[in-house]
Amino acid sequence: MHDRNMFDVGKAMDEIFGAAQSFAETFKDNIRHGEHFRGPWTFWNENVDFYPAFHYPPSNIYLTADKHLVLEFALAGFDEVAIDLKFSGDYLILNARVPAELGEREGVRYFKRRLKLRDIEGQRYYVPADKFNRDQVKAVFKNGILRVDLPPNEVTKADDGVHIAIEKEGD
Repeated sequence: MHDRNMFDVGKAMDEIFGAAQSFAETFKDNIRHGEHFRGPWTFWNENVDFYPAFHYPPSNIYLTADKHLVLEFALAGFDEVAIDLKFSGDYLILNARVPAELGEREGVRYFKRRLKLRDIEGQRYYVPADKFNRDQVKAVFKNGILRVDLPPNEVTKADDGVHIAIEKEGD
């Protein structure tokens, strides 16, 4: 036989149908039958990942109780000097380069390959400038996790304003 990479179509189809079945079962479990749909999503289950292969690198994005926006990226294998974060408009832009020694290896045949490092170029994350303080952003890279903490802008309370008296016409 020729030395070619083989693609197992049967295995790929099993994975696709398994994901579809998991999605359908979760959807049925979380939507009450017979009730009207009250919005785009009537449930929220943070333990279900409907798009497991959608995003690289793996990430968590959440708000804390004190309204800090936190973005966590799993960047195992990357060096902090090869990671670049910047703001452009209302977006945080992430770029990262894989170290040369961890890049593609020629002549290697993998038995199993789940760790596929690749460069990250221009990934955008919506971070509105009017909502988050960009001057106090803190990014820490520790144990292969990049954690970006964006504090909220200080909201000054407006005074009660000017009261407007309403008069009855004709008096």
